[in-house]
Amino acid sequence: MNDEKQPPSKTGRFSILRSLWYRSRAEALDDAEAGRSITMPIESGVPPLQQVLRRLAMALLVLAVTTFLVWFDRDGYNDNSDGSVDFLDAAYYATVTLSTTGYGDITPVSDAARLTNILVITPLRVLFLIILVGTTLEVLTERTRQQVRVHRWRSRMRDHVVVVGYGTKGRHAIETLLGQGIPKDKIVVVDPQRKIVEAAGTDGLVSVLGDATRSDTLRKAELQSAAQVIVAPERDDTAALVTLTARQLNKRATIVAAVREDENVPLLRQSGADTVVTSSSSAGRLLGVSMASPHAADALEDLMTSGSGLDLAERPVTKDEVGRSPRECTDLIVAVVRGNAVLDYTEPQAATLQAGDRVISIRQSVSSS
Repeated sequence: MNDEKQPPSKTGRFSILRSLWYRSRAEALDDAEAGRSITMPIESGVPPLQQVLRRLAMALLVLAVTTFLVWFDRDGYNDNSDGSVDFLDAAYYATVTLSTTGYGDITPVSDAARLTNILVITPLRVLFLIILVGTTLEVLTERTRQQVRVHRWRSRMRDHVVVVGYGTKGRHAIETLLGQGIPKDKIVVVDPQRKIVEAAGTDGLVSVLGDATRSDTLRKAELQSAAQVIVAPERDDTAALVTLTARQLNKRATIVAAVREDENVPLLRQSGADTVVTSSSSAGRLLGVSMASPHAADALEDLMTSGSGLDLAERPVTKDEVGRSPRECTDLIVAVVRGNAVLDYTEPQAATLQAGDRVISIRQSVSSS
């Protein structure tokens, strides 16, 4: 994944607008359908109900100001019914004037009243209409805004991480990814339950509602351009189908899958998973270690929890480390990755680090340092 972030240029903005303008009917329908199932992160701002109430208060304030102006200059107005204008007549005139109804039963007759209508009440009328029409248009265009956000997101999403399942395993996997420095806008959650999808959106993640065993759902998550896929559903058969579908859509992505039973590991590997983690076996081993040595279990838990103290991380060998022993490095090297082989640091082949090697080391987390 490319860690370099470049600020969006004007050309990028124009290209997005151009792509929106020249969308075909099929692309527009595709974005509309995606907008119904894709939940974008909730933008920080004022809640919709609070926005409506704020604009309603602004409209009432404009109405009150107009009423006060008319009542203050009531001698310059004429009421066709009784000839005089009281406070109720002023409020009535302000209401019908701002709403552009204008029955004509109360009219400004003096020069001052007419000048006030030209310079003050007419701008207030325009402001009143802007407030009401703006609120209406915002409600009517909310779906269009969602489609535009989805289209913009889909056009720029590349080399991201797709996490299938936002249960206990999926949540902790995302916490680890965030601890490793992967930003939230590079993670997409896929789950069949609407409440879970909405919860992911509340957590600041893009989420897709649908069955991950279907290729259409995974395409909405832009899995075909993803760099990594984490498969963590509740059932092993679902994990196998999701892995098979994901591998068909993306041949180059690294797929990590979780299963409950050891007997399903070969099936997941045949389906295209690069790494398969057995949750029940891992939990059982941790239970055994806890029984034999609680402190060792705490250390293992610390290593598996990113940012809690000590982190287990993989990194490339630096130029200064080439030709040296793993014991001579600043951090604690526990294994050396050479090609497709993982070598224990005690093995003779790993006695000297080579260019192109990667090492698995234990180091202090950034948050605790």
